[in-house]
Amino acid sequence: MSEITIYHNPRCGTSRNTLAMIRNSGEEPIVIEYLQQPPTRARLLELADASGVGVRGLLRAKEPVCAELGLDDPACSDDELVDAMLAHPVLINRPIVVTPLGTRLCRPSEVVLEILPQPQQGAFAKEDGEQVVDKAGRRIQDNA
Repeated sequence: MSEITIYHNPRCGTSRNTLAMIRNSGEEPIVIEYLQQPPTRARLLELADASGVGVRGLLRAKEPVCAELGLDDPACSDDELVDAMLAHPVLINRPIVVTPLGTRLCRPSEVVLEILPQPQQGAFAKEDGEQVVDKAGRRIQDNA
């Protein structure tokens, strides 16, 4: 059984790129399509804490339902945000990856490279063609 778990949305390019980088390290993660199988309240709170971004950091503020529910109000409590994310899993930001080296909200997708136990096994380019890893498996640093 894999020691890597990804909370994944297959319709999200960032999530697909993250999953591909995990696989490029030679690992086959546990893939949880969280829109069909949302985490429990306890698990969502664990992910928010372990990732270091907190509950508000896991809130996908770009979703129209976020504004519709008034969740962009800074006065909303963590409990209110968690309730909304459990009722509307689309509000959970993605992808979230858990490995033995840590938990991260992988936005941008190459954040996953910080917590993968194994190095990349070859070149990797994102779906848009951006080169992230060279043929030797080394991360290509952005010089911008």
